[in-house]
Amino acid sequence: QYKFRDLTIEELKNVNKTYPNFTFSMNTYTFKDGSQKDLLNFSGTIPVKYGNSYNIPIHLWILDSHPFAPPICFLKPTVNMGISVGKHVDARGRIYLPYLQNWSHPKSTVIGLIKEMIAKFEEELPLYSLSSSDAARQSELLSYIAKITEGETDMKSKSKICGGKNEECFKKITVVGAGDLGIACVLAVAAKGAADKVVLLDLSEGAAKGGTMDLEIFALPNVEISKDFSASADSKVVILTVNFLGNAQTYLDVIQSNVDLFRGIIPAVSHYSQNTVLLVASHPVEVMTYVSWKLSAFPKSRVIGVGANLDTERFQYTLTNLLKAQVLAKDAWIIGEQGEDKVPSWTNCNLVANQTEAMAARNSREKAANRAMEVLKGKGQRSWSVGLSVADLTDSILKDKRKVHSVSTLAKGCCNINSEVFLSLPCILGTNGVIEMVKLEEDPLVQEKLQSSAGSIHDLQQQLKL
Repeated sequence: QYKFRDLTIEELKNVNKTYPNFTFSMNTYTFKDGSQKDLLNFSGTIPVKYGNSYNIPIHLWILDSHPFAPPICFLKPTVNMGISVGKHVDARGRIYLPYLQNWSHPKSTVIGLIKEMIAKFEEELPLYSLSSSDAARQSELLSYIAKITEGETDMKSKSKICGGKNEECFKKITVVGAGDLGIACVLAVAAKGAADKVVLLDLSEGAAKGGTMDLEIFALPNVEISKDFSASADSKVVILTVNFLGNAQTYLDVIQSNVDLFRGIIPAVSHYSQNTVLLVASHPVEVMTYVSWKLSAFPKSRVIGVGANLDTERFQYTLTNLLKAQVLAKDAWIIGEQGEDKVPSWTNCNLVANQTEAMAARNSREKAANRAMEVLKGKGQRSWSVGLSVADLTDSILKDKRKVHSVSTLAKGCCNINSEVFLSLPCILGTNGVIEMVKLEEDPLVQEKLQSSAGSIHDLQQQLKL
């Protein structure tokens, strides 16, 4: 059922007037996650002048939220045509254009889309003619493309055209939000070489501005900018960086606005990447990780927040390199609630012979921790530093490193916490997110602080409308 049936029909009538050669039908489209939907679609040829005149075959699928969502566009090459992979076309024949990324009703129309498609194809022809022998060798690829454009998927075929690099080994991530933090995450992940492909979902209104425009100008390998949630399909990790930038009056209003943003984001990314790990960097991270968990209905292991990972790395670095306390640093963690209520803790009891030595060891650690916290006071967390931390976490997940990080995870059942709240705790991370929570040394003061944070976060969550 099309939500805006009359608007959709009116627009397709206009397309038919301008391009009478197009044929329309209703067929089943299969998305990358395997879900299916009956969608209107049309195919035909568009005239393109590139030295000579060419008729380029295309196939467009109209989503049920049209005209508020852009069509899904493909080339539809014949058996004697090869696809020229370029800026606007991938190896499957999927078409990517600025017009699609910046789609906004009523300004954007299918006629306008086709006009831009023609203009871009006249700059870079998307198809070329194959010899008979080339056509024979390309038959499997063309068959696969035909199935994709008709809404079918064939994983066996796909693994072959990827040269044996099947979907399981292809490390794709998506960063949601094109603000300073989102772009910092893209650059940090790209620099670390953690992912095979990075998709930046720019959800801002209007044309690409600032950093996203610069990313387009200085195109980075394996980085794609899109406004279409379907571009995030099959991501191994989805990083949430969006934050409300409006004029809310109270702190609760700001958080509720972030929750409202997430209500439109989490179901969409969860739909396209049902086995992904959600990595939340939005504020406040504990609350927004909880919101992501609730809205996605994912298992708790696959929804984590960046939490105190950056604080912990700084803490351990300070102990090791500035205070020369390397033995202490390997067991030191910053845990709890991000911000002023974070607390240092330890995961190794360092058993000693008697109570006097145990007390001396505890005092030594506390002094070192206090000195380190004093050194780090006022450092703050800039976008680029959080981006580096996010890249570190992403690398551990994608490469199944099973490294311990202090991340926001469901704390219920830990330290006598009975409410569903997320707090930073040391966790082993792997392909499926949290593998195991590392046991902390029992410290009544630390437990009291964690319980206090859990109580205040729970009270705040109770006031939100999910």
